Amino acid sequence: MPILSYLAMPQKGAREKLCADLSALEFCQVIPAENQDVVILVTDTPDEISEENLQKALKHMPSLQSLSLTFGYDEKE
Repeated sequence: MPILSYLAMPQKGAREKLCADLSALEFCQVIPAENQDVVILVTDTPDEISEENLQKALKHMPSLQSLSLTFGYDEKE
């Protein structure tokens, strides 16, 4: 169960669209910053296949300019 957190930078003028796009994805929690044009994204996927599918969706998101991993935790059984 990988839990990852990111700083997500929207395309210019696309912060609200980015929040909506990210919120529509499964396993995602979106927290918009109050004083900056940045979004915090926390993901918690149940398995590797779900994580791979989520990463593919993020790579093809037109409202997303960049995504920076800030924390990652993966509990191995």
